[in-house]
Amino acid sequence: MVRAAILPAVGSPLEIAEIDLPEPGPGQVRVRLAAAGVCHSDLSLTNGTMRVPVPAVLGHEGAGTVVSVGEGVTHLVPGDGVVLNWAPSCGSCHACSLGEVWLCGNALAGAADVYAKRLDGTELHPGLNVAAFAEETVVAAGCVLPVPDGVPLTDAALLGCAVLTGYGAVHHSARVRAGETVAVYGVGGVGLATLQAARIAGAARIVAVDVSPEKEGLARSAGATEYVVASETTAKDIRKLTGGQGVDVAVECVGRAATIRTAWESTRRGGRTTVVGIGGKDQQVTFNALELFHWGRTLSGCVYGNCDPAVDLPVLAGHIRAGRLDLGTLVTDRIGLDDIPAAFENMIAGKGGRALIVF
Repeated sequence: MVRAAILPAVGSPLEIAEIDLPEPGPGQVRVRLAAAGVCHSDLSLTNGTMRVPVPAVLGHEGAGTVVSVGEGVTHLVPGDGVVLNWAPSCGSCHACSLGEVWLCGNALAGAADVYAKRLDGTELHPGLNVAAFAEETVVAAGCVLPVPDGVPLTDAALLGCAVLTGYGAVHHSARVRAGETVAVYGVGGVGLATLQAARIAGAARIVAVDVSPEKEGLARSAGATEYVVASETTAKDIRKLTGGQGVDVAVECVGRAATIRTAWESTRRGGRTTVVGIGGKDQQVTFNALELFHWGRTLSGCVYGNCDPAVDLPVLAGHIRAGRLDLGTLVTDRIGLDDIPAAFENMIAGKGGRALIVF
């Protein structure tokens, strides 16, 4: 029996309860969580913006220690430190055949599985494959990657989503070059990782944008050189900061139509706008044909940072060991499992960076 945070139905509050977690079967691994990050995607699952089978144990950003392995698992042994990978690639679908593993068509197939039960026998699904909001979890062996050398196990949880996403948005999607100007919309966990990634890429000016004036210190500690409190004049304000041109790259980490549109308008002619935030179907963004031609901007979506975790985690570890990437600055709250609902409320209110559940 382990304690876990259960989403009983879309729109229902999370319930903290004991669940019956079986031993790993063939090709599976049991992991004792050291830490799990509370991501806005988890909130999107509770309100139906993203859908997974329910009831489910949520949580997709985590790290921990292997407790036991099932038959056929030979590359892991009990005691190994691992990062959970919520979107494992199958290696055989069309996207994987093109090398675009972040778009794997089968990545979330495991979310439909039954992996545990409530004490009353109710079957539970692993939200986004890994069910990290629990003391322990059982996952497919493909859903774990070794913790890189030199990365503390608790901090490594952030590598599973926020850091890969922010780093990849800058280095893989927007392809920021040294000397360019960058605007980052939204200073949450992913936004803070994006700011650090822009600094690592050698961006000359990095403008952080958020609705909260209180986040300026967080943003500057992550690499922002300017801070803009979001308003109706945000795009104009950013153009003024860049000699009237606009930034070379804007990265939107919020997932709202108005913010995406503002990010687009703050990008220079010929610049790149990358959308990381996950918005609902009701968030409609409109453009007219003439402006698409005239501005010559590129607008692109970005899934999981367009990353291959197996390739990118060692690169991130190198930045961490060299002191270029500071995972600790992403975390503004270290909490327990029972505090997840309060962390959700803080996200809704736009407070803080990443909340990290420490077990």
